[in-house]
Amino acid sequence: MALVDITKQIAQEMILSATKEPEPPPRPAAAPDAAGPVVVGQIQAMQKALKDDEELMVWCHAGGDKIRVMEIFLPSPQVVVLTGVDAGRAMTRVVSGAAALQLVTKTAKVPAGSKPVRVALVVPKSKD
Repeated sequence: MALVDITKQIAQEMILSATKEPEPPPRPAAAPDAAGPVVVGQIQAMQKALKDDEELMVWCHAGGDKIRVMEIFLPSPQVVVLTGVDAGRAMTRVVSGAAALQLVTKTAKVPAGSKPVRVALVVPKSKD
C-alpha cells in the first residue's frame, strides 16, 4: 500500500512540475559601474554652462605627454578614446579604461573675434 501512495505522489509532482511555468534564466552578474558615460556627461555639462566667449580646455597627462583633448569617443561604457594635440601640435590619441582616466579642465576666455573651441563628444547610438 505504501508503494502505491509513493507512486501517486511522484506522479502528482511530475504533473505539477510539467504544468508549472519555467523559471526565468538567472540574471547575469551586474556590470561594473560604467565610468565612461559619467565622464562624457560631466564634460557636456561643463560645456553647456559656458558663455559665448568662453571655451573649456580639457587636458590629459599620459605617458609623459600633456594632451589638449579635442574629442572624446566612447566606444563602450568602460573605454574612452581621447583625440587631441600634444605640445608639438602632433595629433595624439589616448585609449584608456574610463575608470583610470584623469582629466584636467579649465575655462578660458577666447580672444575677441575668435570662435571658441568645443570638445566633440562622440557616443555610439544604442542598438535598442
